[in-house]
Amino acid sequence: MKLGFIGAGNMATAIIKGLLTKKFLLASDIYITTSSIEHTEAVSRSLGIQGADSNADLIKTVDIVVIAVKPHIAPIILNEQRELLKIQNPVLVSIASGLTLDNLAELTSPEQKIVKVMPNMNVTIGQSVSAICGNQLATQEEITMVTDLFNVVGTTYQIAEKDFRNFTALAGCSPAFTYLYIDAMSRAGVKNGLPKNMATKIAAETVKGSAQMVLDSDDTPWDLIDKVCSPGGTTIAGLVALEEDHFMATVIKGLEATIKRDQELENA
Repeated sequence: MKLGFIGAGNMATAIIKGLLTKKFLLASDIYITTSSIEHTEAVSRSLGIQGADSNADLIKTVDIVVIAVKPHIAPIILNEQRELLKIQNPVLVSIASGLTLDNLAELTSPEQKIVKVMPNMNVTIGQSVSAICGNQLATQEEITMVTDLFNVVGTTYQIAEKDFRNFTALAGCSPAFTYLYIDAMSRAGVKNGLPKNMATKIAAETVKGSAQMVLDSDDTPWDLIDKVCSPGGTTIAGLVALEEDHFMATVIKGLEATIKRDQELENA
């Protein structure tokens, strides 16, 4: 299998590095193009992979084409390569946000095999959570092949496209909410006497461990909360104080605001 990336930004290079580190593909089977031949040569040399002279050359060479450019650039490239994509018929994978399967089909052709993937920013450390769905022309085998690629750099969920907006709120936007929570805990530590760097590391490590507990345990998050709370203890006092200020409802409200804004941008 030969894999090509049109675009080599942070997300594409992180995916490529993950594929090479895990030896999922040979460097000789991975191709990229960027905005210029000079930049393509520099990036491909630094990653130890193949640089294509043009988007057309890349499409002629590979089995899977990953569109890894900014959303406003993707339509331009797809329109330019519409006829060649129809002739070569690779699996087209889009990680460009905001483009639906129907949008991608309109930009290419009704016969185009398309898989839409939405990774989150944790792909840069090999811990991405990605949503995947394909159009009716992409076979389950091809969707599985793309899923295997993204499992190398994290975890994947095959979900219906109608649920991508909800996924984006949960996996795409929530890292920022988590960073805010970690920073708030860190500042509480500073307020009560700990150095900021130490307080931040303590908070981050605790969030990391707590998340792993949820993943490794058969207990629900609420079950785990009950295990931490002892009668009349410190933890339950803190939880009650948080809920007095509607902590849980506020988190839900934040996620729903991201979903609403995503709808507004799509309809703009």
